[in-house]
Amino acid sequence: MSLSKNKIKYIRSLNEKKFRNEHNTFVAEGTKLVFDLLGTCRCQLITALPYLLSSHPELKAEEIITANENELKKATFLKTAPQIMAVFYRPSQEIEKIDLNNRLCLVLDGIQDPGNMGAIVRIADWFGIEHIICSYDTVDIFNPKTVQATMGAIARVTVFYTDLVEFLQQQSHFPIYGTFLEGDNIYSAPLSDNGFIVMGSEGRGIGSETEKLINKKLFIPNFPEGRATSESLNVAAATAITCAEFRRRER
Repeated sequence: MSLSKNKIKYIRSLNEKKFRNEHNTFVAEGTKLVFDLLGTCRCQLITALPYLLSSHPELKAEEIITANENELKKATFLKTAPQIMAVFYRPSQEIEKIDLNNRLCLVLDGIQDPGNMGAIVRIADWFGIEHIICSYDTVDIFNPKTVQATMGAIARVTVFYTDLVEFLQQQSHFPIYGTFLEGDNIYSAPLSDNGFIVMGSEGRGIGSETEKLINKKLFIPNFPEGRATSESLNVAAATAITCAEFRRRER
């Protein structure tokens, strides 16, 4: 059985959020990403080159289709066609069911770039942060570019979307951190091993309504102090620095 035009059309349609929502599915491409997700998400469809399918008879999905290179080129969202693509059902994600006590969580306010979003999920995975809470206007984690940018970390980090202001109002008894130019130096400020780290969008930073709910403002200093430098850090870079310092304090 080959990868039909209708299957290719279906896979390509999942580039749009409305179709991902309609089918409750998303696309993953490449051996590592697909194999990582197979351990955590229910798989609707796998399509791959013949040798890969024959060398991995353990692969399980509702439908498995052998494809040639030309068919994968037509289906892929990447510049170079992968050896395997898969369509997964989106996992059920209910923020009300997670225990936020004694955890460090990331909060994303309006992150727009899929690459930055994917990088932040990888950073969370690296530093053992299992939950990311996002505003509704943050880029969709199941966007094919975002999924690809997570490099498999999406299989281990759960991403939720909610009304951030309402959510943070309910968490006011926890430390809520955010990075600002007028905050306390992150390298000398007291940091906890639980709470929420809020990161703002690439363009406007943390929104004004969200900022009102942050009870611990931090600043990442440049070096040396007083030297003319870039206006700001990339949000993924700032997230990495912040998470690294939090985890360093726990050692």
